[in-house]
Amino acid sequence: MVQSETRFLPSLGIPAKTEHNEVAPSQHELAVIYGSANIAADQNALVMMTLKKVAKKHGFICLLAEKPFAGVNGSGKHDNWSLSTDKGVNLMQPGKNPHENTQFLVFLAAVVKAVDEYAGLLRSSVASYTNDYRLGANEAPPAIVSMFLGDELNSVVERIIHTDAKTKNRANTLLQTGAKTLPVLPKDSTDRNRTSSFAFTGNRFELRMVGSAQNVADANIVLDTIVGYALKDFADTVERSEDATKAINDWVRDTLKAHERIIFNGDGYSDSWVKEAEKRGLLNLKTTVEATDVLSEDKNVTLFLESGVMTKSEILSRQTIKYANYSSLVSIDAKTMSHMVHKLYLPACNAYLAALAKEIKLCAESGIKAPKSTIDLANRISDLIDQTECLVVKMDDAIKNDTFSGREKAVYARDTYLPLIFALRKPVDELEGLVAKSYWPVPSYGDLLYHID
Repeated sequence: MVQSETRFLPSLGIPAKTEHNEVAPSQHELAVIYGSANIAADQNALVMMTLKKVAKKHGFICLLAEKPFAGVNGSGKHDNWSLSTDKGVNLMQPGKNPHENTQFLVFLAAVVKAVDEYAGLLRSSVASYTNDYRLGANEAPPAIVSMFLGDELNSVVERIIHTDAKTKNRANTLLQTGAKTLPVLPKDSTDRNRTSSFAFTGNRFELRMVGSAQNVADANIVLDTIVGYALKDFADTVERSEDATKAINDWVRDTLKAHERIIFNGDGYSDSWVKEAEKRGLLNLKTTVEATDVLSEDKNVTLFLESGVMTKSEILSRQTIKYANYSSLVSIDAKTMSHMVHKLYLPACNAYLAALAKEIKLCAESGIKAPKSTIDLANRISDLIDQTECLVVKMDDAIKNDTFSGREKAVYARDTYLPLIFALRKPVDELEGLVAKSYWPVPSYGDLLYHID
């Protein structure tokens, strides 16, 4: 399927460069050659449409959901972002001696400043109900926005910030292969940190938070706007100064020093990073509701207005739509879950329990001791059915009491529906593993992910 889709994409003017299997079953990665932001966003939308059409043609369903299966790796996008001149010169190219490349250092400092000051806005640009399940799931970046620079650039930044520090340049580190027969190889000092949400990868940054079903335009609008705003601060500072060279060097140093907290080169999956990020004062917006709230903050409204990107009414409209999309999807999940429990799972579980009870009774009538495992299984299933019935009643009550709108409805979905969704899933998941396959009314995880006819 992947082969046929990549043959079809070039006919649409979309050059697909890479294709390979990913970690999860039936999960594939596809990379499109870079282009200008507007064209790349359009191509990305066409790729998603093509994937669905080609999959359907071959009798498959293409899932673009960020986390379709609990406990299995989800799907996302790596948004490779850089800036260039109108002549095509990459402004994020560090060169052989990045510590001497003033142009690069200015743009690097601008990105660091922008991401630190508007981390909440960047998180908001990738916020959705389904992406909330993926972010921080230990195979994707956490919901905390941070920047990874790699050893070489990090040492350059340290030397700039701490001018008296004797920081060693790590550009010429050698790769330790452990094989004596191989030649000496230089180590890539911009090694990719897959646990980082925003990582420098040689001559560009890679935003790894974008969800697989999302339009990359939202994230790029934010990136372009916040970096442009930071560069405006740089230009204003230099233009006010009588000594441009000194002003440039001072701005780079002061900016990096003021926003050093956003730089993190460690393990973004670790619990210690969550604590460290909190200590640094970094935002941890775990759900779409909190991430959407930041859109209407004064500094973010001012950013878009002064940059001429959006009016206030456009900002508030986006916020309203995000709240509505979130509450709508969570509500659909809750109602679907209630329907499936009532119409599928409880009848199937009760039927299997009745069959076990009949088996135990027949043993007793025949003077045979029923196996302990069968009795224990029947008791466990009975307990789980009771738990399921109790929780689905609570879910039904929550659905009846949902009379909210706007942000209140999104908050209700997060605080009322979500806990019940997680709680109700637990006994049903256990029942799936206990009830005989012939009784279970829907395909199991094993059927969906591993079964081949």
